[in-house]
Amino acid sequence: MPQVTRDVTVNGKFKRKMADIPQGGHNPLDFAIAKQSQSTLGMVQEAIAHNQTLLAFQPVMRGAAAGQVGFYEGLIRVLDPTGRVIPAGDFMGKIEETETGREIDVLALRHGLNVLEKYRGLRLSINMSARSIGYRPWMNCLNRFLSNTPELGDRLILEITESSAMMVPELVIDFMQRLQPKGICFAMDHFGAGKMAVKYFREFDFDIVKIDGQFIRGIAKNPDNLAVPRALMGIAHQFDMVTVAESVETAEDAALVTQIGIDCLQGYYFAAPTTQPDWLQHRAASRKA
Repeated sequence: MPQVTRDVTVNGKFKRKMADIPQGGHNPLDFAIAKQSQSTLGMVQEAIAHNQTLLAFQPVMRGAAAGQVGFYEGLIRVLDPTGRVIPAGDFMGKIEETETGREIDVLALRHGLNVLEKYRGLRLSINMSARSIGYRPWMNCLNRFLSNTPELGDRLILEITESSAMMVPELVIDFMQRLQPKGICFAMDHFGAGKMAVKYFREFDFDIVKIDGQFIRGIAKNPDNLAVPRALMGIAHQFDMVTVAESVETAEDAALVTQIGIDCLQGYYFAAPTTQPDWLQHRAASRKA
């Protein structure tokens, strides 16, 4: 590793100090950011090793039935050594297609299936990467739960992002065709944000598509914003797929996407993801009573 010098001032005196900068590094700031990233990834791997993970739940609301929840999305949360949540944005993009990403997929699935076993009236979606389809621990986890409680399949939704599905489309199609007869539904996450070919869209046969939030957020402020969501909704409804508008953040946006015919809505206007949803708190209270 080459060494370069940088100027620092200590006690008012000008001095020279050596700083280790990795090969290809441009400046100390880049180096500090890289070290912080390594530290975050290390904490994530430690959390996985010690099972310091849990799910947060966000409701997906029925558009035509005000106040009614269609299902919940279970979002994996990873904790640092102090018990605080490590923001997913700090690491998820770096690990999504790695072994660590697959391990997180397994943990999310296990947490979700455990919750479905305890709450028989709950319907829950869990995120996964298409790369986890061939990952034996993930499949073993799913098969074990379905073998013990086959009815879980009727209440489980697996979410795969559009970009992830398009990485290995034939594998995803085969996977869905094998699991849909067991009652499992599939949702395409971030619909419209990737490069989905119409040919594959028809062959995938998703049950649900979640229209990417970039097309929904602030939609009521400009009528021109309606064009893309209308088009995406039209394609999905043509293939009998349920549509979900992501990132609904205001009453005006919620009213408009409902008016144009989108089936379900999800976003901070209704609720932020929480590790203590009402139904979980009610169960805890009933145990204490």
